[in-house]
Amino acid sequence: MKKVLYTATVLSHICQFHLPYLKAFKENGYEVHVAAKDNLAEKNGLALNYADKFFEVPFSRSPKSLQNIKALKQLKKLLKEEYYDLIVCNTPMGGIITRMAAKKTRKKGTKVVYMAHGFHFYKGAPKKNWLVFYPIEKHFAKKCDVVITITDEDYRFASQKFKTKVVRMHGAGVDGERHIFVGIDEKLSIRDELGINREDFVCLCVGELNANKNQSQIVASVPKLKEKIEGFKLILAGNGKTKEDLERQIKELGVEKEVVLVGYQPKIERYVRACDVVLSASKREGLPFNVVEAMLAKKPVVVSENRGHRELVKDGETGFMTNDIKQFEDAIIKLYKDQELYLDIAEKAYSYAKAYTVQSTIEEFRSILE
Repeated sequence: MKKVLYTATVLSHICQFHLPYLKAFKENGYEVHVAAKDNLAEKNGLALNYADKFFEVPFSRSPKSLQNIKALKQLKKLLKEEYYDLIVCNTPMGGIITRMAAKKTRKKGTKVVYMAHGFHFYKGAPKKNWLVFYPIEKHFAKKCDVVITITDEDYRFASQKFKTKVVRMHGAGVDGERHIFVGIDEKLSIRDELGINREDFVCLCVGELNANKNQSQIVASVPKLKEKIEGFKLILAGNGKTKEDLERQIKELGVEKEVVLVGYQPKIERYVRACDVVLSASKREGLPFNVVEAMLAKKPVVVSENRGHRELVKDGETGFMTNDIKQFEDAIIKLYKDQELYLDIAEKAYSYAKAYTVQSTIEEFRSILE
């Protein structure tokens, strides 16, 4: 029986993005193993499925952490004891440590694939990112058989600069059977269940509460938006380090009635179906699942301009994209006032997003392996 090993710095990454691939390998007769640091206690609702074996490996996101030395030794020991036909590694440190550990097993025939979920160097990135991350990624690209990129920008650059095979996929894939459009009756029914007023104009922002996701910028716009939009509500879904800062900001602005923090939601599709518009003010993104999920549910998106958002949003066509705060606010107000514009963008966004469903990307991945 053939065997495949999936690695990532943290187990939640595998559970969030790769379970459909583990399932596909199982259905094709593979024995499936996973190695990562188990952080699922912090991620309500996530579980590892379709894996025959799980190995706890103490990866650390910090390149300076001594835990990565332990992780390297442990992974080398695992690869000495188990032979894998294929290794699929993910995340920056998980990918680096795995490729270092796989040096000997590659000589025995193991194929190693690295999936880059968004390089830290990109157009507009800080100079230090180019000085630090670019040479590292270029060096370790030579230590695998294929580098998979998930944006056009990353693909174009890596295919020119990296000395290995580079391919492009439409992300890790979003479940097109889970994230769907629902009619007005079901939308209102879900609102009733979630305690959301049927008449409100609801904007949703999904993501870990941190400085990069930049939810504070959206909260800062609420005073203006509630003046222009009757029944305006903002729902923030996610946990994270900036929760207390956001709660303080909400109180200082006096918008406690307009902004609701609902924490991490494993069934986030219910909130997507219940909302009117999805927002993101992230400073950096690889390929944002939350935007694809919104587009598949025919929800217009208003987002900041960055590498990941540029991959999905054509400004004024499949959504609105700007780093200008006033234009960001105006786009939300336009979608509230102009129903024809709202429906037109929703339909175009849906058509564009279909290529990013897991049903499509699994076929892309199969072609790459073949």
